[in-house]
Amino acid sequence: MLYLFSDHRLDTDGRELRRGSEAIAVEPQVFDLLVYLVENRDRVVNKDDLLASIWGGRIVSDSTVTSRINAARKAIGDSGEEQRLIRTFARRGLRFVGAVRTPSNGAEPAQATAPPADEIHQSLRPGLPLPDRPAIAVLPFVNMSGDPEQEYFSDGISEDIITALSKLRWFFVIARNSSFIYKGKAVHMKQITEELGVGYVVEGSVRKSGDRVRISAQLNDAATGSHIWAEHYDRGLADVFAVQDEITEAIVAAIEPQLYAAENFRARRKPPDSMDAWDLVMRALSHYWRVTRQDNLVAQALLEKAIAIDPNYGQALGVLATSYMFTAHMGWADMATVVPIAERASLAAILADSEDPWAHHALGGVYLFARRFEDSLAEFELALRLNPNFSLAQGYFGLALSYCGRWEEGDLAARRALRLSPRDPHSAVYYGIAAYAQFLGRNYDEALRLSREAIRRRGDFVGAHRVLTAAAAMAGKQDIARTALLELRRAQPNISLAWIADHMPIQQDADREHYLEGFRRAGLD
Repeated sequence: MLYLFSDHRLDTDGRELRRGSEAIAVEPQVFDLLVYLVENRDRVVNKDDLLASIWGGRIVSDSTVTSRINAARKAIGDSGEEQRLIRTFARRGLRFVGAVRTPSNGAEPAQATAPPADEIHQSLRPGLPLPDRPAIAVLPFVNMSGDPEQEYFSDGISEDIITALSKLRWFFVIARNSSFIYKGKAVHMKQITEELGVGYVVEGSVRKSGDRVRISAQLNDAATGSHIWAEHYDRGLADVFAVQDEITEAIVAAIEPQLYAAENFRARRKPPDSMDAWDLVMRALSHYWRVTRQDNLVAQALLEKAIAIDPNYGQALGVLATSYMFTAHMGWADMATVVPIAERASLAAILADSEDPWAHHALGGVYLFARRFEDSLAEFELALRLNPNFSLAQGYFGLALSYCGRWEEGDLAARRALRLSPRDPHSAVYYGIAAYAQFLGRNYDEALRLSREAIRRRGDFVGAHRVLTAAAAMAGKQDIARTALLELRRAQPNISLAWIADHMPIQQDADREHYLEGFRRAGLD
């Protein structure tokens, strides 16, 4: 049989592949793979099909299959990026999508066949342009349980992720009705990119077995089809709706920093003089998340440049205010100098975009250290209503609650921040906040454990050194308290009882006296 496609001739009888008049050397197994794909071009073939037909039912590794597919593409002038002729369909398999002509009696082709229009990209259809901010589509998660009754669960996960991502105002999230048109269809990533105008795609699967469920999710760069992030979650189904909420939170909390990292990578590839305000903010965030004094200074300089380009850029103003408040909280900058700057920036951010959670988070910090406790709590609560998965706001909400004497709620908020973002660069801060909450609750051993974990993660976090010193002294562990006080003085040379009384915004007199008593017992004056 002779098959003609593109500028190639595939002769199955003579076992020969030609490009024009040139013979292409192909390994026998690769040749068989090409023939199989061309002969079955009316459908998507999966790995099991390939193993049965090309490898005679033998089990071979994924890398072996992939290497043969790559060799087949190379032989016909295709590639994994272009996929003009051999296309990979996510979660389904492969399909030969080129138009194939089959000559009749060796003459000119009698017919040309191509896959149905509903399963391949229509090259004449214009693609949507990418919006001015990163765009993301969430495809319907595939129900792998074999039970149609479980479709509601997999669809519910997808819809919840769309809703949660939509609260990240810096991203453009495709609505459910648009992304769900691909449900049950074999679609190439590039088709989604052009038809929806997105740069990123989230896809996944749900497999339920008995009272357990495994949910797999991955974030893809739509332009290249490469994976940016992938994870799976195994849970019991005692409360199916609670599991659905928990998984949604975990996926969204994991995806958000990966999107920022991917956007920062793109920004770094641009010449400095061609970066726009968005690029500058992405670069600033990459420095901010490194959680060092110098990186925060670099972040602030980049954000000032972004604001110079666009004075009403709410996002840039909100992150700038957050950065200033963080440097003050860490003791890297004078509180009296920094707080007015952060307040102006956060108020300007809210004026530009009243629904920017970073701006409300920053203003919550400003109000906390200004001892406007009710206003502080209200701003943190608003930030979390705007983005319930904002771990940074969740952690500092815990700090505000603790300073207001609501230590149990503060502890829960700090631990929630850790659950939302367990690998967060700010995790030391969250542990320190939880340690302080436990100290207020007179749970000194737990305060010691949490403060030590915070110091293990960041040796320069003075807040954790303070809690460790006071908790050890109140627990009667004088040797530990003396050593902790020495380390605290190294981390914060200006520490004193007067500094604690003046600078720490502790609302309740009894809580302040309790904290000061711990330092007195440790030997601080």
